[in-house]
Amino acid sequence: MLNDVQIKEIREHLEKAQNPVFFFDNDPDGLCAFLILQRYIGRGKGVVIKSFPALDENYFRKVQELNGDYIFILDKPVVSKGFFERAKEVNIPIVWIDHHEIDGEEIPEFVSYYNPIFNNPKSNEPTTVLCYYATKKKEDEWIALIGSVSDSYLPGFYDNFKEKFPELAVETKDPFKVLYESKIGEVAFIMSNGLKDSTTNVVNMLRYLVKVKSPYDILEENGKNRNMHKKSLEIRKKYVQLLEKAKKVYKKNGRVLFFKYGGDLSVSGELANNVKYLFPDKIVVVAYLKGSKVNISLRGSNIREKFLEALEGIDGATGGGHKDAVGGQMSADSLEKFVDKIKTLV
Repeated sequence: MLNDVQIKEIREHLEKAQNPVFFFDNDPDGLCAFLILQRYIGRGKGVVIKSFPALDENYFRKVQELNGDYIFILDKPVVSKGFFERAKEVNIPIVWIDHHEIDGEEIPEFVSYYNPIFNNPKSNEPTTVLCYYATKKKEDEWIALIGSVSDSYLPGFYDNFKEKFPELAVETKDPFKVLYESKIGEVAFIMSNGLKDSTTNVVNMLRYLVKVKSPYDILEENGKNRNMHKKSLEIRKKYVQLLEKAKKVYKKNGRVLFFKYGGDLSVSGELANNVKYLFPDKIVVVAYLKGSKVNISLRGSNIREKFLEALEGIDGATGGGHKDAVGGQMSADSLEKFVDKIKTLV
């Protein structure tokens, strides 16, 4: 967890920022971290980071378009040097809050960086949790819960949520059981799927989410969230079909459950989490092929080391993540070689 000094510094940055631009990763942890910070100060704009693996230099134009005076980077482990250089040129402060394993030497001195992996004791709570404990706005606890369980972490305040919204919760210590078997998990999927909509609809969704009062404002369809529900239903239909196909390969694999697919829906991370929940004894590898590239998501105990080892010798391959959950990208031609190396290593 972040220490008291770090929390104080984050609050001071938020108070100084009059028109901050919040760049956040394209998943519920990033989204909920943004919502918590924006709702705390009541100002600023959110920008979803679609580029992979880095927040690249092209995104800096959003700072200029929105007349930003402060930059917050949330739940993104890689930021391009070009982005940093553009910010330094115009003297805009950067606050970077994350929880991924990275090389500390990659962080410029002028960037205020907060990550509990560099604290003593070391930890890696989701970015949502870090932002929540920095703001401690009790009415946003449910938002922090959504970001947490989506990132395989059950926070201590789940008991508070169960007392306040018992009908939306389940009795468990497993974050993925909350995600896949409770109503608050359904809210998480609606929000996650909404991020996959058109830019216009995503912007409208963010405007709506910064004002909602409770999870019911999202769970119950109304005129203001209709596009969110429409997109979520559209994605859910495709997602269920993919999940059923992934489940069918269970007996065809050994210890490694490998599933690949194509099409217009990129949900490799969500599928990998769900398949791992259904088959906890497996090392799960999900590959999404699009053109000449493939996005990879892996889930398994201590899989990060083996994943990085398997990437060695594969030209142009990138990746990283957490101890038990990682992702990467490579050329489609390298996929078979990579999977063979993973099977050998595990």
